[in-house]
Amino acid sequence: MPKGTFVTAISCIDGRTVEPETAWLKQFYKATYIDLITEPGPEKKLTFGSKVILDEIKEKVSISVNAHKSHFIVVIGHYDCAGNPVSDIFRKKQLQEAAEVIRSWKLPVNEVKALYVNENWKLEEV
Repeated sequence: MPKGTFVTAISCIDGRTVEPETAWLKQFYKATYIDLITEPGPEKKLTFGSKVILDEIKEKVSISVNAHKSHFIVVIGHYDCAGNPVSDIFRKKQLQEAAEVIRSWKLPVNEVKALYVNENWKLEEV
């Protein structure tokens, strides 16, 4: 098992978001590693996905939390998402709802946060 601290990030598969997300999460949480769980339009999957999809995401998050002792979970959406082509206002609402879904799992973490990668590829808290 690697030594260090982990953050669990549920994010889009869009490779443009990986570097800004990883840099922000490492700095904000002082994390050594980011367990990255990717789905196209993760906020849509968490709010409108089937039970099968939700169970798959929850299983991956649980591995990160239980095996890597991650104490922080973030769900991240981004500007111009092909996997969830909705307005930014609606996307941010979905991100807040997605964070509530994750909180309902009652995992042993300190925080669940919703984040948004804006058109300048900077992260914002939702």
